[in-house]
Amino acid sequence: MGVPAAVAADVTYEPVIGIEIHVELKTATKMFCSCSSAIVEADPNELTCPVCLGLPGALPVINGAAVRHVLAVGVAIGATTPAVTRWDRKNYFYPDLPKGYQISQYELPLAEHGSLTVETSRGLAEVGITRAHLEEDTARLQHTREGDRPVSLLDYDRSGVPLLEIVTDPVIHDAETARRYAEELRLLLVTIGASDAAMESGQMRVEANVSLRPAGTEPFGTRVEVKNMNSFRSVERAIEFEIARQEAALRVGEPLIQETRGWDDDRGVTYHMRTKETSDDYRYFPEPDLPPLRVEPAWLEEIAAGLPELPAARRARYHHQLGLSAYDADVLVADAAATALFEAARAADPALPVKKLANWVTGEYLRLAKGEDVDVSRISGERLAALVRLIEDGEISGTNAKEVLLRVGREGRSVSEIVAESGFKQISDTGALQAAVDEVIAQNPEAVADIRAGEKKAIGFLTGQIMKKTRGQANAGVVQQLIRERLEVE
Repeated sequence: MGVPAAVAADVTYEPVIGIEIHVELKTATKMFCSCSSAIVEADPNELTCPVCLGLPGALPVINGAAVRHVLAVGVAIGATTPAVTRWDRKNYFYPDLPKGYQISQYELPLAEHGSLTVETSRGLAEVGITRAHLEEDTARLQHTREGDRPVSLLDYDRSGVPLLEIVTDPVIHDAETARRYAEELRLLLVTIGASDAAMESGQMRVEANVSLRPAGTEPFGTRVEVKNMNSFRSVERAIEFEIARQEAALRVGEPLIQETRGWDDDRGVTYHMRTKETSDDYRYFPEPDLPPLRVEPAWLEEIAAGLPELPAARRARYHHQLGLSAYDADVLVADAAATALFEAARAADPALPVKKLANWVTGEYLRLAKGEDVDVSRISGERLAALVRLIEDGEISGTNAKEVLLRVGREGRSVSEIVAESGFKQISDTGALQAAVDEVIAQNPEAVADIRAGEKKAIGFLTGQIMKKTRGQANAGVVQQLIRERLEVE
């Protein structure tokens, strides 16, 4: 029931947000059958069998690798795992569900009561996680047209792919925190190898439950589920819109209904899809074709011991132990390939200045990674370390080093080969540089006058001209010293 307009106008509303995230797990086969889970490369309905098509008499078998992934996620978020867990049938009828039910978990999930801490513009926020459970994915529906007739096409390749569902507590109160949580969870999943979690290909799907209540009160408002958010930016935009939509409705006394709404990214609005179901509508009951699963403490201990360094711990180490800025640490950790390159380069040459190495990874490497004509997998840690070592030892200029890194990515050859072939070795000999310095000074009398008048920025201009003349090979520090000596300035 809506709040009367006269009352609502004086009320401050508090958003209450819970996030549900579905993630396709990184396994060779599907959840309950031996069909391949490599569905991205497959033709429609190519990867199916009687089990994932729900044919009569076909029986499911648990995928142990999928269970291990969920247990690893549970350990990583500090969740607890029951000694015995079980599978449940979630009943609903929709074309994407061939059996008429989904094998999932309800009362005894593999992990529950965990948390994840995220960094927001207002500081750190701890997001409680209610549960992380394992289920099978549904088929994919595609709505299209054949001439003037609308049709819906079904691809059952996705049916039965192992799916992790992670549900937060209703403890998020703004759209930014919701986005940061989704980003941090994706990074954690990729780091531990549980999933590639690519939103653009549907491997990670984020849904938000949004409601408003008068600030300072306990009861929840009317819950609205928001779907179809296909990027982290969309997550933030959709929740912001939904908060504003609900508040506007409450302030004019318009009743809200419990519903599922979709997000239209082009128009920047949510739209009604259907009335929201409750858990009672799904008629959960224990899955009779699968036995309960016992999780031994030794198994959890082995999984915990095998986990890599988690994103939050790595950020803290980069910042507090290596001395990188919080920003640099965040940029490095946010990209798994950048992290791996940084670590490999440090291992290849531990004496390199950490800050300089980090700058090359977060700067030039990530810039090249966005290009279409560069294969950055060719830029190994050993090659990057060799390049930065040449810069550090004054053997090559930063400008030419960028060209070398580009060619490493394009050609896959070693740094030493490219440097030798291109004649990029840096010129530091003062005798070899003096003629170029004298020539540039003679050609630029206005810059010389500026320098003598105290405009020291003009030294940078002359240095740039000399760098051009020497094809970027001149040692900039030596050049600037020669300019000062030649013009007799400090």
